[in-house]
Amino acid sequence: MSEPETLSDAHTHTDAHTGTGTGTGTGTGTGTGTEPAPAAPEATLEARPAAAPAAASEAAAAPEQQGPATDPDSVIAEARQRIDAIDARIIELVQQRCAVSAEVQRARMGAGGPRVHLAREMEVLRTYGEALGRAGTPLAMTLLELGRGRI
Repeated sequence: MSEPETLSDAHTHTDAHTGTGTGTGTGTGTGTGTEPAPAAPEATLEARPAAAPAAASEAAAAPEQQGPATDPDSVIAEARQRIDAIDARIIELVQQRCAVSAEVQRARMGAGGPRVHLAREMEVLRTYGEALGRAGTPLAMTLLELGRGRI
């Protein structure tokens, strides 16, 4: 499964003259390295008036090209998409955990042992509590119950 895109990876700058991308927009604005060599000084002076309107239009367009979603609604929408992708991965992992837990129960009961091993469950509760704080314990209880059923 591929990793979600980060906000900084999603931005590219498009050159208004060529329509080509120049990277992530974090450079110095010195160009892409594909521009022609500077002309003689007299040609440069003649080109300035014609370049000024293009520079003005680029400056006007700059707010739209500042980066990935900067308005709160867009930031929230993009973050929610990443959360949804993470949730899908978590659900898949919980389902895998339940399958492995059922395998452990079958092996333990097949050997004449109890369905539930309380010392192991206490270890799981402690691990989640230490890693996630107070909310970790009820999360671990839910995972244990999903894997073994109610006791």
